Amino acid sequence: MDKTYTFKEFNQNLDDGYQIFFTYVRNRYLLFKTAENCYTQKLLSEDPKNPQPRMAMLTLRRVKEMFPHMEEIEYKVGI
Repeated sequence: MDKTYTFKEFNQNLDDGYQIFFTYVRNRYLLFKTAENCYTQKLLSEDPKNPQPRMAMLTLRRVKEMFPHMEEIEYKVGI
C-alpha cells in the first residue's frame, strides 16, 4: 500500500495520545499533546551546527508548519 501520511492523520495520532518521534533540520525530537492547542517538543539529539532549545511549547499552527519537513516519523504509546 503506497499511502501518504497526512497532517490530519498525524494530528489524530497526537489527539489519541501518541508520542511522536521525528527528525527535523538534523535534530531528533519527541512531540506530544499537552493541552488543547498546546504541544511539547523535546530535543532528543543535537546537531552542533544547528543548536536548539531542549524543550519548547508549540501551538498547532507551528506543528502544522513543521509537518511537511519532518522526516523519519515514528510513534509510540505510553513511554
